[in-house]
Amino acid sequence: MSTSIARIPDEYAANLVDPKAYADGRIYETYAWLRANNPFGLAEIEGFDPFWVATKHADILEISRQNALFHSGDKATVITNKAADTAVRAMMGGSPHLVRSLVQMDAPDHPKYRALTQSWFMPTNIKGLEDRIRGIARKAVDRMAATGGECDFVRDVALGYPLHVIMEILGVPEEDEGRMLTLTQELFGATDPELAREGAPDISKMLTEGVVADFYAYFAKMSADRRANPKDDVASVIANSQIDGQPISELEAMSYYMIVATAGHDTTSSSTAGALWGLAANPGEFAKVKADPSLIPSLVDESIRWITPVKTFMRSATEATEFAGRQLAKDDWMMLCYASGNRDEEVFDDPAAFKVDRKPNKHLAFGYGAHLCLGQHLAKMEMRILWEELLPRIQSLELAEEPKLSQATFVSGPKTLPVRFSMH
Repeated sequence: MSTSIARIPDEYAANLVDPKAYADGRIYETYAWLRANNPFGLAEIEGFDPFWVATKHADILEISRQNALFHSGDKATVITNKAADTAVRAMMGGSPHLVRSLVQMDAPDHPKYRALTQSWFMPTNIKGLEDRIRGIARKAVDRMAATGGECDFVRDVALGYPLHVIMEILGVPEEDEGRMLTLTQELFGATDPELAREGAPDISKMLTEGVVADFYAYFAKMSADRRANPKDDVASVIANSQIDGQPISELEAMSYYMIVATAGHDTTSSSTAGALWGLAANPGEFAKVKADPSLIPSLVDESIRWITPVKTFMRSATEATEFAGRQLAKDDWMMLCYASGNRDEEVFDDPAAFKVDRKPNKHLAFGYGAHLCLGQHLAKMEMRILWEELLPRIQSLELAEEPKLSQATFVSGPKTLPVRFSMH
């Protein structure tokens, strides 16, 4: 098949790499057009290497399932322009990655590094954290009640609650949580003028004096401390871990801390805010889950699908292959659009609607295959507990202003969520 037939029209291709399109809703219009007209098309955008774009649920699943054919680590794992890619490779000795976490790894490394902390995040282990998490959730609900009936739910509840949970598990002291939150927002919000660090993003400075450097400096101290004084926390596991009988490298240790410290709360914050947004905007759904608390797990899954905090990940082909009727060459790059797969009309009835009792709900927000999110059970448990504490107390709920989404092509979610409410 000729490339011209596969090519995505410029106006739609441009939205795929425009952070603003992810904040103003244009990305969903683009996804809908692509699913209907060109579900596995080729984006050719000035300043970027060409990349294939998977927008259908089935195609995203299939690419995620075939980990040997479609690698995460051979090229940049998030959409990156040529200039940034060149700058990173120059700094990192040819590697396209500023960090090397589980996200950037393939077999044989990926399963070995995943196994280091996997037991910490399994349902049997996190069940033991339920009481601690419930205590944190109650405090979050009390803080919301103390605002007097109007608050920005993102700022006042959704950001702090999962942050506190994951920092306890990681071993970061409470007084440093604000710093971790700021660094996370600067990392994931580097393309959002309200969240980015002053003068960001400048790739050449990120490792030397920027956000990544600040994370490295913080966790290098923590790592040294945990090697000398191990504790019962994930930081001690990472600091003292070995692969094939050798301690893991500084780069891989720092990257591990970073992914736990950022992905461990930011995506949960977004989904938590998404749930309240969905309930505030849909009074019938709010009434439904108020009347039937057994719907809380379903509410949790629906909010994760509806917001889909991780919008995209990149993969590349390890050999020439045919996929979805297209001929791919070795090293061809592709974008998995999870937020599109989660609104695929062939899989979800009325996909743009927020339904607390949606069944089945086979969303892709945690990924699939070898890279299935390590923290998915913890995230769902945190959200379930928060709603178990909040829903019995909250009597009325409405949007006070239109919420705002962050501008980012990789990880994005609600940035502000002003609500009015009454509580017991």
